[in-house]
Amino acid sequence: MELLAADESGNHFLHDGYLTLALLKLDMGGEAPAGINHFGFHVDDIGRLCSELANEPVEPPERRASPRPYAEFRAIDPEGNWFDLSEHGYGVD
Repeated sequence: MELLAADESGNHFLHDGYLTLALLKLDMGGEAPAGINHFGFHVDDIGRLCSELANEPVEPPERRASPRPYAEFRAIDPEGNWFDLSEHGYGVD
């Protein structure tokens, strides 16, 4: 994987031409547990996907509370794993 970006906080974003991996610095005073925090998908139409998920036994995706540069929506899969959804992608073609 190649380095796509890094920020002042020590976070690094890697890309292999298909997948993007975000290695985020753990905030020891924060609430997030160590380990895999969430995964994300680049989708063509969030509205259509949300409509399709309305027919499934899962909570519907919700708009992210903070203005994140990489994802507009967040949801939880049936096993309790968080995932992000983005129409604009993660900065890579």
